[in-house]
Amino acid sequence: MITNRVPDIATDGFPVELTDHTVTVRVSGEIDLLTGGGLHRSLTKALRHATANRPLVVDFHRVTFCDSAGLNALITARITAEKKKVAIRLTGLNHQTRRLLEVTGALPLFTVT
Repeated sequence: MITNRVPDIATDGFPVELTDHTVTVRVSGEIDLLTGGGLHRSLTKALRHATANRPLVVDFHRVTFCDSAGLNALITARITAEKKKVAIRLTGLNHQTRRLLEVTGALPLFTVT
């Protein structure tokens, strides 16, 4: 497996890692009105490298809080991914983020590992 961190798409504080099998966005900190736009831009750029055989993984292990701005970024990415026939997997969801997705009905839109 080849891992290649690509600086030109690791913007807005959310690193993007490309491997032979996945494109991973590493999300950290609080995802809110101030950082949601950055997450949106990082997901959009990461999706340019994702394919049906190379899904997008969004790693939430280091996220402490996520509000509707983060939810909006995820839903927007999901719409784009669906058009490209790319799966989005969420990993490392904390209780608060999982609850946000459950309450809004968005959890079934993603594969959660």
